[in-house]
Amino acid sequence: MKLLSHYLKDRVFFIMIYVVSVLVCLCVFKLYNLELEAFTYAFMILCVLIVVCGLFDYYKYYKKHQTRVTLRLNSNVSLSCDLQDSSLIGEDYHEILVAMKNYHDQYVESSESKMHDLEDYFTMWVHQAKLPIAAMKLLLEDEKLSRSEIKLQLLRMDQYTDMVLAYLRLHSTHTDFLFKELELDDLIRQSIRRFSTEFIRKHIQLQFKETKDVILSDEKWLVFVLEQIFSNSLKYTNENGLISIYMKSKHILVIEDNGIGISASDLNRVFEKGYTGMNGRSDKTASGLGLYLCKNILDMLNHKITIESSVGKGTRVILNLTHFEGRIE
Repeated sequence: MKLLSHYLKDRVFFIMIYVVSVLVCLCVFKLYNLELEAFTYAFMILCVLIVVCGLFDYYKYYKKHQTRVTLRLNSNVSLSCDLQDSSLIGEDYHEILVAMKNYHDQYVESSESKMHDLEDYFTMWVHQAKLPIAAMKLLLEDEKLSRSEIKLQLLRMDQYTDMVLAYLRLHSTHTDFLFKELELDDLIRQSIRRFSTEFIRKHIQLQFKETKDVILSDEKWLVFVLEQIFSNSLKYTNENGLISIYMKSKHILVIEDNGIGISASDLNRVFEKGYTGMNGRSDKTASGLGLYLCKNILDMLNHKITIESSVGKGTRVILNLTHFEGRIE
């Protein structure tokens, strides 16, 4: 009865038109003094026709209602032709529903893909984090405890933690960028100090020519990028090696080492997520995310990064810290 009540409310306009039409016909018959029998006969025929059409219309109304109820209760139901209406408004509503369902499917697919990426990353991160933890356990069991080795493992754990935070913030809908003018030399020194123990441990020489450059960027994120680059240089430069930091031209910073280098086949893919290449296969601690994060962060900071390298000769990382206007969203 509730459905019938709703149906009558939805069709009340047409019912009123029918009643008014009958009254108009009755008035015309009266004005022309026509026999009421003819009017009654025509009225009965129209009533039968209206009842038949009404029952058919009510059946269609009922079927559409049942389809919508099923669709509401089960989100996996596809938008079949049963839901379509031959009228223009019905087709418009159907197109809206199709568009909404497509958007929903795309959103679900995108969310599942991001979730899988996070699961893969954190699985890999856990394996990475276990290495310095295991190393510290062994060092603690040694009677001759090496403070420098403990510091090194703690530094690696600190790096892994920073990478997790950067990875999560990078894929967040909110950013915490704070653009301002910065002394580039201060950022470089800040990054170098974090790895001072590693420079000393591996006896790596550092050549740093002051840039005296002022750039427009975000301090926290740019320092993270510099630290990732220094970390890679230290990791793949042998003992007694050399790392040079200098300006190629205004706002163009170069970080160069004489380490093992990158093969030509790997060079074009170093910024891909999870790609470690030949060096990564020999270094079990490589995640393939450092340069991926650097590239994405620099894109968001409106800077650019390029890498030049030769196997056995070293690697040159070139940071174009010019602020490219019009790229901030």
